[in-house]
Amino acid sequence: MLRDNPDHARVRVYGTHPDPAAPALTACDVVGREPGEEEAFFDFAIDFCQRHDIDVIMPSSRLVALADRAEAFAAVGTRVMCAPAETLRTVTDKSSMYAAAERSRVPVAPWRVVSDADGLRKAVEEFAGTASALCVKPAGEYSAYGFRLLDDSPLEVSDFEHLPRPTASVPAVADALQRAQDRGETVPELIVMPYLDPPEVSVDCLSDAAGTLVSAIARAKSGRVRTLVDDPGVTELARLVVGHFRLAYLSNIQFRYWKGLPVLLEVNARAAAGIYQTRMTGVNLAWAAVRMLLCGDPGEVPKPMLGGRLAVVEDAIPLSETVIPDSRARERTPPPSPVGAPEANRTLSP
Repeated sequence: MLRDNPDHARVRVYGTHPDPAAPALTACDVVGREPGEEEAFFDFAIDFCQRHDIDVIMPSSRLVALADRAEAFAAVGTRVMCAPAETLRTVTDKSSMYAAAERSRVPVAPWRVVSDADGLRKAVEEFAGTASALCVKPAGEYSAYGFRLLDDSPLEVSDFEHLPRPTASVPAVADALQRAQDRGETVPELIVMPYLDPPEVSVDCLSDAAGTLVSAIARAKSGRVRTLVDDPGVTELARLVVGHFRLAYLSNIQFRYWKGLPVLLEVNARAAAGIYQTRMTGVNLAWAAVRMLLCGDPGEVPKPMLGGRLAVVEDAIPLSETVIPDSRARERTPPPSPVGAPEANRTLSP
């Protein structure tokens, strides 16, 4: 999306990762190996940006820490594509995010925060009879990793005929919390809430630095199939979320359904992994965001062509086991940049 941009601007993509065989690095012109330690990473990152004259960092992680250090990157000529740090601190903690959403006009399903066995049992008892199924997930940024359906039913032989689901019984979760507490471990906050109805609708958003929405493209998920839906109601909810939280440049808002109505599920203050799917609408959100950051405007953003369907399939790509030295970077010679486009020697870091 960055190289095949409507301005025909020349782009070199730089990428770094702790694992030199990370698949994302295969798409980069120049790659580097990150240190694993947090503080060492930022010393490395600022030096990397300065040595390579990086113009834009498009982060997928460490959002809060990068926002806190935005001035240090600006001092070496690099802009960090992210929302304000206070916004990021709110949306990367789901309990804070849901509470903030409830103070606006954004609908949210009922939820409770728990951090011990008694709190878990109380929340489950409170929700009894209000939902056909309940779920639990960490309140942190990447809660999908810890998501579990709460299911006390016994395993049946017929269950082996289907793909396994991420389930856990209420006693098992309660026991895990109690054991951690007994050992003196820090127990992260968990959210208990109804398991929301499909489809999940993921809205890829482009906005300016103040949170004014420029474009929103909604994708309804069903297995491997994505439908680029024309749903003004969901788009308006996304506009409210982006404006309320002052999300900047690229963000992704996810909704599911509760009692037949869309409710907020997730706020990602970064580009979604599936943002490439929006190219089918004729809109290049990634490049528009770069222009917004570098030039102050997104350029011409056409009205998205909605209604299409696509399937997400797997592919195989060769991986390198070693970091490619800068001197061996794969070179490209794209056409020169037109007047008004970002400079031809702009470099970008995903």
